[in-house]
Parts: sequence; structure tokens; C-alpha cells
Amino acid sequence: MENPTIVFPGPREVVVESRVVPEPAPDELLIQSRLSLISTGTELTILSAAFPAKSVWATYGKYPFVAGYSNVGIVREVGHRTDRSWIGQRVATRAPHAAWTATKAADATVIPERIPDQSAVFFAIAGIVMNGIRRGQVSWGESAVVFGLGLLGQFAARFCELCGAYRVFAVDVADRRLALLPDKPAIVPINARVDDPANMIRTHNRGQLADVAFEVTGDPDLLSDEFGALRRQGRFVLLSSPRGPSTFDFHDLCNAPSFTIVGAHEMSHPAHQTPENRWTRTGHYRLFFDYLLDGRIDTAPLLSDCAPYQEAPGIYSNLLADRSSHMGVALNWS
Repeated sequence: MENPTIVFPGPREVVVESRVVPEPAPDELLIQSRLSLISTGTELTILSAAFPAKSVWATYGKYPFVAGYSNVGIVREVGHRTDRSWIGQRVATRAPHAAWTATKAADATVIPERIPDQSAVFFAIAGIVMNGIRRGQVSWGESAVVFGLGLLGQFAARFCELCGAYRVFAVDVADRRLALLPDKPAIVPINARVDDPANMIRTHNRGQLADVAFEVTGDPDLLSDEFGALRRQGRFVLLSSPRGPSTFDFHDLCNAPSFTIVGAHEMSHPAHQTPENRWTRTGHYRLFFDYLLDGRIDTAPLLSDCAPYQEAPGIYSNLLADRSSHMGVALNWS
């Protein structure tokens, strides 16, 4: 039996490679994929080799690179030390873009029956953002500003509003992305080509700048200007992974205003649940599914493309040319 798998042999190269169907290890599940979500941030950065040769990116962006980390599928078999009740379960895993994958049972999250694949497939993005919101310590009555309204930014705006932010200012330069925001009183869209974010924040926030800012553009050249939206002693959260060096004045942009700068890579999730912090990746995925079941999050506007996996080379080519015209992009393995 063949196992089509999406592979980047080198920069700007994408192939659907036939590989062997994996045998599940004793503690693993064998999963038949249904849908997987392309990361238009991480995957395109690696595909385009758009990172410094000595950066952290280079340590895990090696070719040939097997892409993908947001997979929805059905458990078809289990390892001999794994409970066979897993068989037939629909699960969310960080498995790659492949027709068949093997994943540790401990790393799989069961998807509630009423949630469609097209909504569940956003679980990894949701978990990344939830972790960033927690690290940014957004609290009831505060104001937040989100710079960049790709998938991460769209979820950041929604989760800030859900956790009680008085105002959430969502900033982008594309009206199409701004139009995808929920129509809620707390969420204020700002087109940075038309309006100055700092002025807009003061206008809609009782004359005050934001308590916390989320950088989600990934553009290192924008970082310095984004601090202008923060009040003194505010928090600046790097939810994106900016590619390349930045020029940064630590006196003017950190010490003098006493800003707190917070890294929020998803790897800062705790490995295990503790009484002090129960919000592991799995904990966030389950919370996301609960929000979907309750109707408190609507992902339908965020899935812009869903295509057969065979079309992956052309899809990635289009994304490299212009990813701004796409939002959530999923590959169908059914």
C-alpha cells in the first residue's frame, strides 16, 4: 500500500512522494488522514529558505523536509501496547501531510463527533495562539492590539475578545483580511494604510494606548513601529516568528517605557500538566473543540482553500507567489 507524502526536496521544490505506510510502534496509532492544514507561515519560510543560514530555522528546516503539523484522521490500527478502543476514533495530531501517519497515542486528541473536519483542522493554529494569549497574560478589562491578520492574527483577535479584553484592535493593510473579523463591539478593525494605529487606539480606548500588543506579521522591519501602540509598562508578545535580524533600540523601546517583551513560541507549552499550569497543547486543543461545540468560535470564514493532496505542488507555488490572497489552506486526503 502506498503512502503519498508531501516533501520539500530543496528550496522552492514540492513533490508528492510515495513512501512506505508506517508500522505503529507499541505506543502508537496508525492514522489514515482525512484533512491537513498547510502552515502558510512556517512551511513557506522553510520552502522558500527565507531565513539566515545560522538561525534556529536552519536547524529544523533541513531538506528533504517533510511538511505539515496539523492533521485530522481516523485511527485504523494500534501498537500492541495501546488500547484498541482507539481504533475508529477521529483524532487531531501533529502529523505531517501524508495519507498514513503513525503517532504516539499520548499525542493524539479525540475530536468530538459534531465538529466537522474543516473546523477541527485548525486545532494546531488555535493551540499556538492560546499559548501566546496566556503568555501575554491578557486579562478582563484590558485592551489588546494584534498586528497582522493572517490565521494566527485572526485567532488572536478572537481569543483576546473571548478572554475578556475591553477592546481588541486588529491591524492589517488588507481590507479583505479585516473583513474576516467577527462583527463584535469589542473588536475594532484598523487598516494601517489609512489610519494610524496609535491614534485609533486612543480614540476607542478612553484616550489610552494598548495594554498588550501581539506581533503576528512575521516582518522584522515592522517591530519597532509596533511598540508605538503600547502604554508605558505594556507587554509586547512575539506570537509570530520574525525571519531575520531587527534593528532595535533597547533604551527607547524597552528600558525607558519599561515594556515587557514576551516570546510565545508554541514550544513554551508545558510538556506535562501540573497544578500550577494545566494548559498543555492537548489542554488547549480540547478547549478549542469546546469553543467550537458551544458556537463561540466560527472557523468557516477562515478556510479559503480545500483541495486534493495531489494538487499540493501547484498550491504551494501559488502561496509562494502571493499568500496574502489565501487564508486557511487544507489538503484533502479522503
